[in-house]
Amino acid sequence: MSGKDTARIAIVGAGPAGIRAAEVLVAAGLHPIVIDEGGRGGGQIYRRPPEKFTRSPAELYGPEAAKASALHELFDRMAEGRLTHHPATSVIALRDGVLHTHGPEGPKTIAYDRLILATGASDRVVPIPGWQNAGVYSLGAAQIALKAQGVALGRRIVLVGSGPLLTLVAAQLLKAGAHVEAVLDTASLSEQASGFGGLLARPGMALRGLALRVALGRRYRAGIAPERIETDEVGPVAFHWRDSRGHSHRTPCDMVGMGWHLRAETHLAGLAGCAFEYSPRWRQWLPRMDRLGRAGAGLYLAGDGSRLLGADAAEVTGRLAAAACLQDIGLSAPSVTADLAELARLDRFAEGLARSFPWPEAMLRDIADDTIVCRCENITAGSIRAVVARGADEANRAKSLSRLGMGRCQGRYCELAGAAVIATASGREPQDVGRLRPQAPVRPLPIGASIPKL
Repeated sequence: MSGKDTARIAIVGAGPAGIRAAEVLVAAGLHPIVIDEGGRGGGQIYRRPPEKFTRSPAELYGPEAAKASALHELFDRMAEGRLTHHPATSVIALRDGVLHTHGPEGPKTIAYDRLILATGASDRVVPIPGWQNAGVYSLGAAQIALKAQGVALGRRIVLVGSGPLLTLVAAQLLKAGAHVEAVLDTASLSEQASGFGGLLARPGMALRGLALRVALGRRYRAGIAPERIETDEVGPVAFHWRDSRGHSHRTPCDMVGMGWHLRAETHLAGLAGCAFEYSPRWRQWLPRMDRLGRAGAGLYLAGDGSRLLGADAAEVTGRLAAAACLQDIGLSAPSVTADLAELARLDRFAEGLARSFPWPEAMLRDIADDTIVCRCENITAGSIRAVVARGADEANRAKSLSRLGMGRCQGRYCELAGAAVIATASGREPQDVGRLRPQAPVRPLPIGASIPKL
């Protein structure tokens, strides 16, 4: 029998990377299985609203509307018999060629021979005193609420962080009629200028971002230092911050959105046995793989879960991962030459972004002892430093003694900040602290759900 007759290929994620991977496999005559936490294909960046939603694609996706609509239509065509789609379904564990999932019909197992992980990324956050309170969201959460439901999560909004998403979410909220009080960027103008050479790899994208920035006017401030989120029993009351000259400000608000670029979603890659290496560029651990996305026997990675290059690169890496899969099962694969060249260009742009909008490690070195680092378990920076003083200078040891990263998010929002606190307290670098070991279930489950023994 041929590889086409026997290959069971599963794709986790139906964003730009997963859709393009599926397209290549379907074109080769294969019938992939696509598992996605969204109800409809598109991923986070091109998240689709409910049926009969009145806002147009142009209003939802701006300049990317045509691209988003094309991907949506492509996926819908393939879902009509050319692939098997499991929507609103989470992969909670995997082992020995079996995915353990939970969806609308409860727990299921899905066997596979080859696996393409296109799991995307989530917001990377820095703990700020008061961020554990209701009314404080990630930038991604604010964007999802706006795209999926047409909802602004506050009446007087402050956005803080750094990176392209900060400006984009602000512009989208303003266009929707929301009242944005301030857009506060921890990256200084000189830092932003340092990545200019890399940004020239995509001049149109860079100019578009600059135009969005200009439209924000006096709301936008660069080189700020967050101080705290003032709250009452309901939620945020004001955001306290210092400007680039050291002057203190209090901006009234009832919602705060925060995010410092992205953090790759790698829990499933870790469970699948992927090796990792620390990225000095992104200041986080990323999967080790070849240039086509091979990360192990029968394992392929694509999209922001593998390298943080954005939506356009996700499409490219999705095609490359599928091409590698076809090569490995002995089937004819499309040429990868053009995609590899495009990926190199997009990588230069990403390098520019990383330089322009750095992870603010100085903020984490100076974080106060009573600041909550792990919101799930209510773990403070002081309690982390206390276990470091007892010899827990490695991430998993600190986790076992302090409960850092043991909550429902499994360290997605506290691992990087926690590692920085551990590193500073022990006189080491964050990469020397190591990464938290992933464990099943990688997503929260209903209490009555069965969990596989792994």
